[in-house]
Amino acid sequence: MTIRETAMPSASFANAKLQQLSEPLLQEVTDFIDFVIHKHQVKIADSQPDETLVEKRSQWFEAVDSLEVSPPEPVRNYQQLLLDKYRQQGLEL
Repeated sequence: MTIRETAMPSASFANAKLQQLSEPLLQEVTDFIDFVIHKHQVKIADSQPDETLVEKRSQWFEAVDSLEVSPPEPVRNYQQLLLDKYRQQGLEL
């Protein structure tokens, strides 16, 4: 017995209740059902990452891992050049 087969009494009970609703209330129920379906479709889509996204993320990490790290020497060189420039302008630090 499937879940749908066991839910049939509930479905016929729900159907009987739907028959009693006025048109505006029936439209509201329909809108709510659409909302619930959409909400669960979004959850499923969010829980399954797009394969191209996963591939691009992997490629990005590979590219970043292959980057060379430069030594801190250029920073010291820049600092020294900056100090020399200030001194040439007559500024004291």
